[in-house]
Amino acid sequence: MYAIVDIAGQQIKVEKDQKVFVHRLEGGEGSKVEFNEVLLLDDKGKVKIGTPIVEGVLVKATILSHLKGDKVIVFKKKRRKGYKVTNGHRQYLTEILIDSIGAKGKAEAKVKKVAVADAGAVKKEEVKPKAETEAKAKAKEEVKKVVKTEPKTEAKKEEKKEAVAAAVAVKKEEVKPKTEAKKKEKKEAVAAAGAVKKEEVKPKAETEAKAKAKEEVKKVVKTEPKTEAKKEEKKEAVADAGAVKKEEIKPKAKAAPKSTTDVKEKLKKIMDAKAEADSKVEAKSKEENKTEKK
Repeated sequence: MYAIVDIAGQQIKVEKDQKVFVHRLEGGEGSKVEFNEVLLLDDKGKVKIGTPIVEGVLVKATILSHLKGDKVIVFKKKRRKGYKVTNGHRQYLTEILIDSIGAKGKAEAKVKKVAVADAGAVKKEEVKPKAETEAKAKAKEEVKKVVKTEPKTEAKKEEKKEAVAAAVAVKKEEVKPKTEAKKKEKKEAVAAAGAVKKEEVKPKAETEAKAKAKEEVKKVVKTEPKTEAKKEEKKEAVADAGAVKKEEIKPKAKAAPKSTTDVKEKLKKIMDAKAEADSKVEAKSKEENKTEKK
């Protein structure tokens, strides 16, 4: 007889009087432990597969000791980053001894089911009369409330409607004369303002037109003689300037060229000055040579 049990997240095949190492469990050494998540049960060739658990089966065990598993080295590396980390890990474990599989679990499960069924039947019998009595009491109370409230509410609604209608009628009567009077006043004010504006616009337009015409006539009269006098003055000034320029240009054009004799005399003077300077330089050099020989 064996079973496959879920113990601390591990599915383990278990038999009676077997020692098993599982993840750390709560409880001290020697304490009893029960596992009810049985996934499969084989009882002398009769296999029961749970959906997902086989009901009515219980596995009992005792805790023998708490210990650590073998060391596991955890090495981490990231290439081209210079990252290397090594760590060690030892898993916390618990050693248990399997005492029994499923015999007492079935009886307990049957007893629990019977007890639950009896309790459910008793509760149903108790609930029915209570529900009936409560429903009847609620129905009576609702009928009384409706009978009491209906005439009051209808009367109140009618009174409210009448009061609202009267208030609306009064407001309309008050509003109508006020609005009509305001409209008449606005129309009269607009008409009066339009008439005043028309009267003001006509004389203004006439006076402005007359003033503009007078100003244009004055400008024409003033500008005509001035422009003619200015034109004549400009013509005279241009003629005088032209005559002066011609007189200045003529003597420059008629100026006679210098004679060749004057040019030759200047060249001779320049040549003579150069010859004198050269002679002076040669005389100085000769005197210096003499002094060096002595």
